[in-house]
Order: sequence, then C-alpha cells, then structure tokens
Amino acid sequence: MDLGEFQLDAPVSARRIVVAMSGGVDSSVVAALAHATGAETIGVTLQLYDHGAAVGRAGSCCAGRDIRDARVVCDRLGIAHYVFDHESSFRETVIDDFADAYLAGRTPIPCVKCNMGPKFTDLFALARDLGADCLATGHYIRRVMGPAGAELHRAIDTARDQSYFLFATTQAQLDFLRFPLGAMPKARVREIAAELGLGVAGKPDSQDICFVPDGDYAGLVRKLRPEAKDGGEIVDLEGRVLGRHGGLVGYTVGQRRGLEIGGLAEPLYVVRLEPATKRLVVGPRSALAVGAARLSDINWIGGDHAGPLTAKVRSMAKPVPARLAGERLVFDAPEYGVAPGQAAVLYAGDRVLGGGWIEGTEAA
Repeated sequence: MDLGEFQLDAPVSARRIVVAMSGGVDSSVVAALAHATGAETIGVTLQLYDHGAAVGRAGSCCAGRDIRDARVVCDRLGIAHYVFDHESSFRETVIDDFADAYLAGRTPIPCVKCNMGPKFTDLFALARDLGADCLATGHYIRRVMGPAGAELHRAIDTARDQSYFLFATTQAQLDFLRFPLGAMPKARVREIAAELGLGVAGKPDSQDICFVPDGDYAGLVRKLRPEAKDGGEIVDLEGRVLGRHGGLVGYTVGQRRGLEIGGLAEPLYVVRLEPATKRLVVGPRSALAVGAARLSDINWIGGDHAGPLTAKVRSMAKPVPARLAGERLVFDAPEYGVAPGQAAVLYAGDRVLGGGWIEGTEAA
C-alpha cells in the first residue's frame, strides 16, 4: 500500500491524522491507510440527517446505518471514533439552500455546499480541536506539492474524479487536507478493503444527493416548499403557449424529456426558467448555445497562472477551452446546457485553478 499520500513530516509516529468517515468503503480504506502509517488515527463522523427511510437506504451516507458501519471499521482497526451531531447545520446550509435554489429557478449542487460547510468547515474545526496534523478524506482527487505549495489536481481514475465538487476548497484548507485515494482506481480501493476484512468492502457507493430518501429530489423540494407545486405555462421563445407544467422544480436548463408537448416539428429543450411568472421557456437546441457565463463567488487557488485554461460547467461534462475575464467566463466555442446555480470549474491540464457559481449566461 502506498502510504506517501499523507505527506507528513517524520517521525510519522508522532503525528495525528483525523479521518472524515461517512461509513462507506472509501473513507474506511483511508482510515486503514492512515492507521498503517503508524500515526495516531482518529475517525470522525458527522451525523448530518436522520430522515426515516434514509437511515437504512443503500447508497445514503452520514445517517444511522452508515454511522454504525464507520464505528465497526474503527473498532476493527483499533482506532478511536467520534460522532458529532450537525443535523441542524446541514439542514440550514445544504438542504434549505437546495430547496430555495430550485424555487429561484436554479439547478443547485448540494455536494459542493456540503463540502464548503459541514465537511470542510465544521470538520476542520473538529480536527484542529483534536490536535490533528491533517484531515484525510475519501474524495477522489489529488493533492500535489508544486513550486509554490499544495495544489489540487484531478484524480487518476477519471471516472471517479471529484474535482468538480471541490472547486471551492481554499488554499488554507488544502494545506491541511489529504486525499490518499486520488492516485488509486476504485477497484483497488475495494481490493484493499477486502484484504483487510472490512465489512464495507462491497457496500454500494453513496448517491450524489445523499439526503433524498428515495431519489425524488423534486418531491423533497415540494415537501419543504409547498409553493413549488404551483404549475404554469410552457412557452416558446416568442412567448406562445405550448402547454403547461406541474412545477418548475421538475425541470432544468437543457432538459428534453418530460415536457409532454405533442405535435412538434422538432425536439424542444428547456432554455430557461422564469420563477417570477412560473413560465418554462423552451426552444430548439440551437437556443441553448452559450458564449459566456457570468460567475459569482469565484474561488481561486491557481496562484499566478495566466495561461490557457479549460472550464467544466456540469459534473459529467468534459472541460472545454475558455478564458476568464473578470467575472465573465468566455467559451472558445458555444457551450450547451449551461444552467444558473451550477458551478464552472477551471483547470490548467489536470490542475484545479478554482471556479465560481454560474449566475447567468450570454447567448453565443
């Protein structure tokens, strides 16, 4: 096992590693790797929610069963394990924000909000209080030491790379964080878990929106914000009424399926949502072409980089050539499906330079 990813000064036996444990295979293997270095290792789990069916649902995280799984792993490794109740904070900073964003016609990314709040703020404070030399997590991303200090790089396993969700990591956080799985393929992580006899070796991966009990995010938003049930008109780019929708919460920019409009000569896509009028504006794919995006709350960890960059505007999208001019991200070629509320993450090759929140778009 490669233990160098913890990047700790010698003697390692005098160091203390706090591991963020969700109860899944990734963070469990991180705890095992940390323990194998000889450093004192402490597992910490934040209880973020306990929403009935979510407690026992396969693929959830940070709920009842997952906390028990994390404790069992720590017991097997012989390390301490602490659980801290952060349900109230998680609801305010992640779940409420998620619901409010949909009401505002945006497409939120709760995983980023969670990393910015409970995981990389609350856990940092806890790790510091515990006297840790670093905080290790199971994210698939790499921390690379460059000429000017720690840098954030995409994971070796591109299918698992989580850099899009970690663009808001600050330099101070990066100095304290460790990501020992960033250089490993997922298959190897499961092999290590099996070799060590960890019961979570075959446990399913957690879902992107872990706090939605049945995967019905629109249903959750309607429950939290009853006004999300209000329907409205579906109109074309000229304002002609084509049909009705059952609530804007069920749609996002670039969506084609679920419009339920008959008799069309060509496929139509969601071009924008207008929460003030509750109108859903649709049009041909050409109407989705975006030449630039306006960003807010830009986080920059790219140092003095001034060369070419690429931008990724959806978690599953490929980075495309672009340039940053102040708070405007200008694409070299038209980009499609750029939705307010999502993030634009900036790269130089595999290095993460930072990113910001998409506030609006400009047609190509």
